[in-house]
Amino acid sequence: MMAAELAQLAQDIKLWARELGFDQVGITDTDLALEEPRLQAWLDAGHHGTMDYMARHGMMRARPFDLLPGTLRVLSVRMNYLPFEAGFAATLRDPTLGYISRYALGRDYHKVLRNRLKQLGERIERRCAELFHTTTDPMGEWRPFVDSAPILERPLAAKAGLGWVGKHSLLLNESAGSFFFLGELLVSLPLPLDAPVEKEQCGKCVACINICPTGAIVAPYVVDGRRCISYLTIENDGPIPEEFRPLMGNRIYGCDDCQLICPWNRYADASPEPDFSPRPNLHRPPLIDLWGWSENEFLKHTEGSPIRRIGYQRWRRNLAVALGNGPATPEVMAALQQARPGAEPMVAEHIDWALATLARRQQDENKKTRLLIRCIEKGLPDHA
Repeated sequence: MMAAELAQLAQDIKLWARELGFDQVGITDTDLALEEPRLQAWLDAGHHGTMDYMARHGMMRARPFDLLPGTLRVLSVRMNYLPFEAGFAATLRDPTLGYISRYALGRDYHKVLRNRLKQLGERIERRCAELFHTTTDPMGEWRPFVDSAPILERPLAAKAGLGWVGKHSLLLNESAGSFFFLGELLVSLPLPLDAPVEKEQCGKCVACINICPTGAIVAPYVVDGRRCISYLTIENDGPIPEEFRPLMGNRIYGCDDCQLICPWNRYADASPEPDFSPRPNLHRPPLIDLWGWSENEFLKHTEGSPIRRIGYQRWRRNLAVALGNGPATPEVMAALQQARPGAEPMVAEHIDWALATLARRQQDENKKTRLLIRCIEKGLPDHA
């Protein structure tokens, strides 16, 4: 295939990607050699926690050509997911509601993006067949990935010109912020490369580092997964360390704090993609209602959602922590006490913590009330 044909094909690919709902696509090579020392240092520090698969695949994550021999280019795509009615502040401010990371309010993005990438690959395949006037496979092997293989998607996206990696380790785009999904299509075509962003544009800003509830961003560009609320509520399959439970607030699946504080997200666009529209029962849901779900109800309400992957027990574990961080109402106390006898050991541990926490809070509030009453009786001002 001639250089002019490859250049035209690259332009066509970007047009087709937009037609399929992607907001941007960039083309890069497979060389991530500069990322290997950083990845190894991150693994050596144990920042991956119990995500054994991170260490198991080792440096393969930085070598896309090992995933698909013959790969010459990576088509890196992004798709915005921010819903029109995100309701960030209103949910986080109300401790009786459950906060779910905005990316998980709709349909599972893995399925959405992978299906679109597959369609893009098939379209490229057809165009190659037309150019070569053959019904054989002139394009060679190709494969789509969406968090489904050991691949460093953010460095690849940065090399492809989709943005730069911010201090919170997420990809940032100057016109779209960071509320978008990434996906990759590995191909064996020598397409022309796109230029990366000249330099990262975080400057001296450390807002994401300072805002993190658990101090998970231990250095610029370095996240200790063991402290991250997204890891603790999703990837972690065991008990949540007690030191982090009070810091989680009402976050029951993931966390968006480092993105919410980022100045670049002033430019984030809402997504018109209907698959990413919030499900009513997951958007600003009362915690007590979610706690009342049986396992069958959980499976029904999370069908086709990324939330289902954590399973019912981890879901209950997260809810117990959020309830423990909320108001000590008789309804909440009774619901936790009622669930305690039949709870699985891990969930039972978190129920016990929640009940003890609520009891202490109740005692503190009672002390304040008694003190206020004494002050009023003595004629002292309310703030004394």
